[in-house]
Parts: sequence; C-alpha cells; structure tokens
Amino acid sequence: MWLFNSSVGKKVVMSVTGLALILFLTFHMTMNCVALFSAEGYEWICNFLGANWYAMVATIGLAILMVIHIVYAFWLTWTNRKARGAERYAVTARPKGVEFASRNMLVLGIIVFVGLFVHLFHFWSKMQLVELQGGEPAAGVELIRYTFSKWYNVLLYLIWFLALWFHLTHGFWSALQTIGFNNKKWYVRLKWISYIFVTLIMGGFATVLILFFCAEGLNWAIFPGLFQGLVG
Repeated sequence: MWLFNSSVGKKVVMSVTGLALILFLTFHMTMNCVALFSAEGYEWICNFLGANWYAMVATIGLAILMVIHIVYAFWLTWTNRKARGAERYAVTARPKGVEFASRNMLVLGIIVFVGLFVHLFHFWSKMQLVELQGGEPAAGVELIRYTFSKWYNVLLYLIWFLALWFHLTHGFWSALQTIGFNNKKWYVRLKWISYIFVTLIMGGFATVLILFFCAEGLNWAIFPGLFQGLVG
C-alpha cells in the first residue's frame, strides 16, 4: 500500500495527522483564553469535557494521531537517510534557502514530545486522569494559577512553545503543500498563512501563562469584567 511503501504516502499520513493536531491546538488555545475572562466559563468547559465518553473518545483519538505522527516522522527520517546512504556525509554546505526548522524537524519534534509529557503531568494527570480513577479533579483555573506562579514552569513552557512554533510553522505549510497546494503562487501565501496562524496559536498560549504569572503583582481589577480568571 502506497501509504506505507512510498515516501509520498508517508508524507501524506504525516500531513493529515499534523493538520488534525494543529486543529486541536487551535481549540485548546481558545479554551485556555477563556480562563482569562471567566473562571466560571473555564470550569464549565473543563467539567463538560472531563471524563465523559465523548471526551475520552477524543482523548484516545488524539493519542492515536500523535503516535501515528511520531512513528511516521521517525520512519520517514530513517528511510530518507537510508536512501541517501553515504552521500549525506559528503555535504559540506547547507543548501541555500533551507530553513532552520526544516533542517531540525526531528529534533524540534523530540522537544515538543518531551514538553507534551510535562504538560500531561501538570494538567491531565491532575484532572481527567484523577476523574477516571474516581477522584475529584483539580479546579482548572486554580491549577493554572499554581502551575504558572512558578518562574521555572513559565520558562519551560516558553521554550516548549518556541519549539512548537518552529515545528508548526514549517509543518503547517509543508503539510498543505503535500496535500495539493504546491504551485509557485501558493508557496509564498502558504508560508505567510502558516506564520500568522501558528503565531496566533502560540501567542495565545504564551499570553495565558505570562498573564497568570504576572497577575499576583498587578491590579487586574482595573479592567472591569476582564481577566476574571486572573483575579479569582
């Protein structure tokens, strides 16, 4: 089957799974931003998702997508290196126009994967996993406040977000090219779309953690009706 036997097929699988994961990140970022404006609204979303059957189906689906994406990433990297053989050692200069993200997608992916485990430990293990075990899950906004009240967590997450930004900006437009948007006119457009869209996603995530980190030292009450989640 061409999805397994050809380089193009492997890229298609990586593209489709990658785009699905970007769609999830868009939802996750939007959900997190709710915590800035309404603690009650964020708690409602957390309770709505929780350990309900539809949330579990989505969680399992995301896990499967992630595993497929990672397996195909390593598989594609291995087959490409095997195909090049000893020739890859003969390269003395980097090809013009090859970006940092393109050259380091696997390394960036590993950093993203490690960051994901840290994130699961901080949030998923204390919310959905606890509920699955019959316990009382942590309050979402309070958990955000606690996690991002520590400077080292903020630093770790910002490094993770930066790695995600590099990984996604290249992966997004590359995935769209793979599934058909590959003419010269769309090349520049896709790059701009990917940079803008991914920057909005990662900027949203970063804004949440930075504002929560700064909240205790600032009087957010001067913004009536805004930043409820920060004030508490």
